[in-house]
Amino acid sequence: MNRNINSNIVEPNPVDLHVGARLRARRKELGISQSDLAESVGLTFQQIQKYERGTNRISASKLHQFAEHMNVPIAYFYDGLPVAETDIESVSERSATDFLLTREGQQLAAAFSKLTPNKRKGVMQLVRSLVLDEQVSV
Repeated sequence: MNRNINSNIVEPNPVDLHVGARLRARRKELGISQSDLAESVGLTFQQIQKYERGTNRISASKLHQFAEHMNVPIAYFYDGLPVAETDIESVSERSATDFLLTREGQQLAAAFSKLTPNKRKGVMQLVRSLVLDEQVSV
């Protein structure tokens, strides 16, 4: 945790925030409530909330339990996390990642994955057209 120099506010570590966001994204992807996830690993839903917000760090053993219960490798929770200062995501990659962690992003990704390849191409053409229109109107 990082301590804010100007106050006594303790800010969550960026790694804890990332791992918590990935936990939340996977839980939502699976349609599991915080209460159900908590019960499956012997916690309270409040603890899950704290993990998802990065307020509390997830121990190695709990992360292992989450990975097993959610059927993902432990590395899933670290995907997208810059490894070093030299591994910086572009602004567009970070914004796309942030969007995919939202409810709307999850819904869009789930719906998009159900489309046929031809329909996906059509959706991409529509999106490109909308982006161009947006850029022209600005």
